[in-house]
Amino acid sequence: MPFTLIAFLLYLLAILVVGLAMYRRNKTHEDFILGGRSMNPWVVAFSERASGESAWLLVGLPGLGYAAGYIGMWDAIGCVLGIVLYWIVIAEKLRTQSEESGSITLPDFFASKFDTLQKPIRLTATFIIIFFFTFYLAAQFNGAGKVLNVTFGIPNLYGILIGAIVIVFYTMMGGYLAVAWTDLIQGIIMIGALVILPLVGFLEIMEQHTSLHGALKAAGGEYTHITGGQTGWSAFAVIVSGLSWGLGYMGQPHLLTRFMSIDNVANIRISRRIAYIWAVPGFFGALMIGLVGLVYYGQGAFDDVESVMPQLANDLLPTWLAGIFISGAIAAMMSTADSQLLVITSSVIEDIYHKTLGNSTVSEKKLLRLSRIITIAVGAVAFFISISSQELVFALVSYAWAGLGSSFGPTLLLLLWWKKTTASGVLAGMVAGTLTTIVWSGMVNWDAMLSARLMAWLVALLVVVLVSLWEKNYERVGTKFKNKFQYKM
Repeated sequence: MPFTLIAFLLYLLAILVVGLAMYRRNKTHEDFILGGRSMNPWVVAFSERASGESAWLLVGLPGLGYAAGYIGMWDAIGCVLGIVLYWIVIAEKLRTQSEESGSITLPDFFASKFDTLQKPIRLTATFIIIFFFTFYLAAQFNGAGKVLNVTFGIPNLYGILIGAIVIVFYTMMGGYLAVAWTDLIQGIIMIGALVILPLVGFLEIMEQHTSLHGALKAAGGEYTHITGGQTGWSAFAVIVSGLSWGLGYMGQPHLLTRFMSIDNVANIRISRRIAYIWAVPGFFGALMIGLVGLVYYGQGAFDDVESVMPQLANDLLPTWLAGIFISGAIAAMMSTADSQLLVITSSVIEDIYHKTLGNSTVSEKKLLRLSRIITIAVGAVAFFISISSQELVFALVSYAWAGLGSSFGPTLLLLLWWKKTTASGVLAGMVAGTLTTIVWSGMVNWDAMLSARLMAWLVALLVVVLVSLWEKNYERVGTKFKNKFQYKM
């Protein structure tokens, strides 16, 4: 049996063992959804990083680097800045306020801030999560199919099926505890792949007495141009659209739950430093993989540019190490997909079944059982969506990232930092972010000028502010009129 396959099977076995080990530690519904708010800072940091950077980082971003060259640097810079920003402005406040309100999901946290419109807020937020996460999950399953196809020759359909079965099983068995602890393993493997593989590739190019920059320039001038050869407004749009990836972090429910789960708010500072140390080499290593692949293989070597990472690992690394790092690509997919499965499950059970439909007397045992059933159902639906999708991983993730980031990011930011935010403003902002993403993404020319990730986020922010101010002003005028009327009476 090839060493690559042995390494991969050992990785899968380790993940399944963790899922089984955590099965009996889930005593309550809150344990299954949020790990009882007991996670240590190292697990939280690695889980947030592994969940945040899905198959797009190990497969999609290298593919962008291979196809477009230096222009991909703006996506990497934007993501790093976004990670820095949301750990600073979101993490501590969300951890503190979510515990004070007893909220274990993002929709529940939004609703708990107000006395009115709680059910509409919960339902709207939950349906947004379900809608966009179906695309996100499809991207992760597609990523698994591509990696297994390139590495082991497994047909894409069976690769997707293998990834889906493993993820659904350990998530269903172990809940958040299994997801977080497997993320720790996956995060370590991912950063190893993102640092060592591009370094080995770079050294290989240097041994051929070729500079990376010189080889890229010889391949085509646009590869070494940071705006892809664009000038004026087009160049500005390229830069801003790439940087706009950073805005999306504030609105990703599967990442925000990491902040809510940490054992002590003071430990967020430890987790934050670990996340920063992971992010910088991680993103620029992913881009470097694509650039090295462009030099090593040349233009047009792949029918699917997102195959460059596993192919490079197979060609440059010892078989056992290639097996581990290719497992890193699968890990990237799994670490995000399991978190998304859990978020959808928690929203359906907690925000619809438990809170909105008023099943408040249901036992913890039944809620736990229902959570596992929903996890299986959602995994099955995501599988069928993934096998019917023809989109690249990068495109699917970009769409879902824009939708979730704009629907929840501006709303959460204002809820935590602006006291004038109202229930109507929250509801209107979520709807505006969703609709703008759908419409803007559907207009190819619009999205090419400025990305949906940026425009939908700005529109949602503006809508939350305007509607909240209007509602506050309406209440003030109404109160003033009422007091005046009572005085005359």
